[in-house]
Amino acid sequence: METLYPNRMILINGNFLCRNLTGIERFAWEICKRLDKLVSGEKISILVPKNAKETPEFENIKTIWSEKEIHGFPKWDLLDFRKACGKLNATGLNFSNTAPLGKNCGYAFIHDIYARDFPEDFTSRKEILIKIYSRLNYWNIARNAKKILTVSNFSKKQIQKAYGVDESRIEVIPNGYDHFKTIEEDDRIFERFPNLTENAFFFTLGSLQKRKNLKWIAEHASNHPDEQFAISGKVISGLESNEISELQRMDNVTLLGYVSDGEVKALMKKCRAFVFPSYYEGFGIPPLEALSIGAKIIVAKAASLPEIYGNAAGYIDPENADCDLDDILGKIDKNEAEKVLSEYTYQNSAEKLFNVLFKNPLC
Repeated sequence: METLYPNRMILINGNFLCRNLTGIERFAWEICKRLDKLVSGEKISILVPKNAKETPEFENIKTIWSEKEIHGFPKWDLLDFRKACGKLNATGLNFSNTAPLGKNCGYAFIHDIYARDFPEDFTSRKEILIKIYSRLNYWNIARNAKKILTVSNFSKKQIQKAYGVDESRIEVIPNGYDHFKTIEEDDRIFERFPNLTENAFFFTLGSLQKRKNLKWIAEHASNHPDEQFAISGKVISGLESNEISELQRMDNVTLLGYVSDGEVKALMKKCRAFVFPSYYEGFGIPPLEALSIGAKIIVAKAASLPEIYGNAAGYIDPENADCDLDDILGKIDKNEAEKVLSEYTYQNSAEKLFNVLFKNPLC
């Protein structure tokens, strides 16, 4: 099928280049790298903030440097990026749950609608501001985006239900694990934490937000002092779990703080199982990374996780920590892992996004 070129250039919102490389930012980086290999004559550029932490080196996606820096994302998304789209007669491609307001919204991802589905999780002044801004963006993208992009059928259904969006306006572009193949294990983590021995600890990873459900880990670890848990992740200011101080006092829990990708890979490879008790995820990348290096995974039976992992995972009730993890591990179908890994790759997702942007363009 011959490519149908859009009338206007696609301009990628480079706001993710100023953030730490966590889930959404990782997704944007990996998709853009692969999209760059797919485009040739297509008109596509990326607007890079002046203070970007790292500059992408693309072959086919044109880099446009902005004179503006990002110090507050609302200003960049609502003013700077919007003005650039207008000046260049471009349609925006937004990866980060944010987009210019109104008709300049462009193509935009809503990875999940956490702030709408769990408003009770946002209680402090900072959390409430985050909730308000997040919900404004959900509403704006749902109402005005040329195409709403999301990462799972679960998120698609939640967006449809919450905002009355027609199914045809939403495309699912999932996450992947391809980046994990290039990461080298770093076993030095075990020098720092010699109490963690191979196949003798459960490992969990994620920013220490409330939805990551450390409450489940705290309750289960308290009731099973013979089981060892290692928890990595950086506290996000304003979104802290209430259980962190409790976990710090437990002898069978090791809080690792920030760990590198290489250390994460080493921990996943040597853990008894990777546990992901999060009660709300638009996708959930860490269990996919764990599967890719042969680790067993236990995830919450909630949100998108059963859709993504099927029989390749063991399941826990995110609201009930009274369970036997060994019994759950025994129910995992090891043969299902390859099926999951073949479906969810960044290459597959980049090809899906390419088709949305250039095979059936709406701009």
